[in-house]
Amino acid sequence: MKPSVAAQLAHFQDPARRALLTGIQRGLEKECLRINAGGYLSEVMHPKALGSTLTHPHITTDYSEALMEFITPPTTELDGPVGFLSDVHRFVYHHLGEEVLWGASMPCMLTKEENVPIAYYGTSNIGRMKYIYRVGLGHRYGRYMQTIAGVHYNFSYPEAFWREYQILLGDSRPLQDFITERYFHLIRNYLRQVWVIPYLFGASPALCACFVKDREHSDLAELSPGTLYAPYATALRLGDLGYQNKAQADLHVSYNTLDEYVQGLEDAIRTPDPDYAALGVCDEQGNYQQLSDAVLQVENEYYAGIRPKRVTERGERPALALKRRGVEYVEVRSLDLNPYAAHGIHAEALPFLDCLLLLCLFSDSPPLMPDEKARLSANTQRVVNRGREPGLTLDLGQGEQGLRAAGEALITELQPIAELLDQAYGDGRFGASLKAQAAKFADPSLTPSARLLADVKARDTSFFRYAMQLSQAHRETYLAEDLSPELQARFEAWAAESLAEQAAIEAADDKDFPAFLADYYK
Repeated sequence: MKPSVAAQLAHFQDPARRALLTGIQRGLEKECLRINAGGYLSEVMHPKALGSTLTHPHITTDYSEALMEFITPPTTELDGPVGFLSDVHRFVYHHLGEEVLWGASMPCMLTKEENVPIAYYGTSNIGRMKYIYRVGLGHRYGRYMQTIAGVHYNFSYPEAFWREYQILLGDSRPLQDFITERYFHLIRNYLRQVWVIPYLFGASPALCACFVKDREHSDLAELSPGTLYAPYATALRLGDLGYQNKAQADLHVSYNTLDEYVQGLEDAIRTPDPDYAALGVCDEQGNYQQLSDAVLQVENEYYAGIRPKRVTERGERPALALKRRGVEYVEVRSLDLNPYAAHGIHAEALPFLDCLLLLCLFSDSPPLMPDEKARLSANTQRVVNRGREPGLTLDLGQGEQGLRAAGEALITELQPIAELLDQAYGDGRFGASLKAQAAKFADPSLTPSARLLADVKARDTSFFRYAMQLSQAHRETYLAEDLSPELQARFEAWAAESLAEQAAIEAADDKDFPAFLADYYK
């Protein structure tokens, strides 16, 4: 029988065991748009001085050529991810000229969808594949979807912790099998609690009207000329305006076991969708319109609030990497950009997530069945669209419960975990983060979404103008700061090495693209 949460916490109160928690590794992936000085999406190619977007370990692009992505290396230092992210911003800003990094999750001023540039990765087979995948996303979701930005938090426990935890639970399987099963255990519980993330950290309650031009948006009202919003929304990015479509809505990817999860994704990349089949893989001139006509072109097209992850080898599919070597870490994907922070991260979010993920690991986690997944998704959509609505309730499996009461109960559960982590790190930031989140449940006006709407209204301005003002201020902050000569040299070396690596990959291609693609899908 699994020990209670309290018993597991007591086990790790021993100083030697508690120290294992300081081996937790964390990393960030932050997306942000490059925009021109007038506030429109940049149509300029990724600056060559920043290196190759195909091979650079820390500076790349996501869906659009203008959607930059900054990736921090995994580290056990609490301040490491945000510190490295700030260094990336300093380096990048000194190579952008007059361009600005847009600080909000919902995009800047947009013109036509066809003017959203698709990310380009060179002429190699793998580069072409990444480009065509994004062409397919444009057909499936519209190119405007490729301008939404967010933050991903990569998190893993050290092997020594897993060995101790396996002993505590009396498990005798191979260690990697245990680790994989426990990460899925954590993931199921995170999905049960994910509603709390948009409430506490959502910062996209409003958007430029140009984003929904010619699209249905009956649930949105006009906040000011050119700005649409939902009065109690928290994170519209995570709702129907984001990466949603009929084909994905019908997917049933299981998080109960690794085998079920991998099989669900495998089925999705091999099952044709009628609409995508009608589009065709290539047009009459032989130009690729998508990688395949399946429900998913690749596994990562499946949008989820959290993913099990394993570092892949070049050209290896993520599902196969998981199947071959098990889960290595989890990627939490529900965070909006914080438009008030120069580096775009809610500073108090990461300690809170650390506490939440440990609670998810220690708590019981029964199988997640389709009816519960549907109920949990509905809860999240309530919070995304109406999270600050007075009296809002959630269906938490035992009837409707007020959001505030549910949040306060969660904070109470997290309190001993925050105390444990504060003791392990000799740092009070975990308890301080919990206190800050508790205040948001008591007073919704303290949430980032409420603050953003209040500031736009107080200034009698638009979402675009206010977000632009914040973004330009962040630009000035980073332009006023130089990297140390050592860091500058390191970033320049990364850029040069990435360009050389891309050239080597392109020179080494020894098969045509159709054969390469067929091998990828084997």
